Amino acid sequence: MSQNAHGNPADIQVSPASGYVGAHVRGVRLGDSLDEPTFTAVRRALDRYRVLFFRRQFLTHAQQTRLARRFGPLAPPHPWQPPAPDHPFVHRLITGAGTPRTPEERHRARWRSPGFLSGWHADITAAVDPPSLCVLRAERVTSRGGDTTWADLVTAYEQLSAPLRRLVDELTAEHRYLVGYVPFGVLDTAARTALDAGLVAHHPVVRVLPESGLRALFVNPAFTSHINELTPPESRYVLDLLFAHLTRPEFGVRHHWEAGDVAIWDNRATAHLAPEDHEHLGEEREMYRVFVAGSPAVGPDGRTSAALSGERYQTAVPPEHQAADDPAEQAPDASADRPAGG
Repeated sequence: MSQNAHGNPADIQVSPASGYVGAHVRGVRLGDSLDEPTFTAVRRALDRYRVLFFRRQFLTHAQQTRLARRFGPLAPPHPWQPPAPDHPFVHRLITGAGTPRTPEERHRARWRSPGFLSGWHADITAAVDPPSLCVLRAERVTSRGGDTTWADLVTAYEQLSAPLRRLVDELTAEHRYLVGYVPFGVLDTAARTALDAGLVAHHPVVRVLPESGLRALFVNPAFTSHINELTPPESRYVLDLLFAHLTRPEFGVRHHWEAGDVAIWDNRATAHLAPEDHEHLGEEREMYRVFVAGSPAVGPDGRTSAALSGERYQTAVPPEHQAADDPAEQAPDASADRPAGG
């Protein structure tokens, strides 16, 4: 197989999507069984750019699950919400259905935050072993809006001043649910379920990525409650500084979704911001997500993540569902498990 200048198979094109993070990949059909050179090229691009975008893939649940499993064992799709029927690793994300239309209705219905940064998060960091990768596909999109933004936590760390890097290298922080999101009034069912899930973990504020040795900030506004080694006022000041820093626009990439798109990102090295600019349109946005299992983070000083409450996230997966011959992934008809409306 011929290769291009980057050492990839000749028909694969990887184009940076921003100054630091994200790339568009062309010449790959993710629904096919990727040969080893093609998968290696995708994996290499993901390690370099941390977020990859693939246009017009139109994957089924089974194809998406099979693709994610190439990167490693899979994790539960959500701590408490059910998976898609017959596909234990696929989580349906739908917005815009029955969403309040007026600003006052939205203000009272949505989860409010003490600050504008709260929507930024990495997935499930309240667990001691958050997912390592996420594979997200767009089934239906809105006529406008609905973009997702990612922040590069490796670049964010590297662009801290040297004294501040030395400080955060030695710190740990607590992650739990309902930190960045404060429900309006009485806790709703989802909020109560989040509290009942009991996932609380201590993570290094900086984690080392084992594949590259690069360091990434490992805090996010939605889950990180406080820094353990600091006083409460010091913790608040340092976290506010880090949150404002990691969400600087120049560290980010924004993706405008089209039906059939797939994004794959490193959940250890990025944070992302879900959109809220489409919910008043009266249109549904339907996405499907699969997680690749992660492991406890390791900091620069060798300290690892520790669970304060709850079990390891991956242990919630029944062993039979991790089998490579999962019957749900063997559907010969590519349209057999495509959701209605796709």
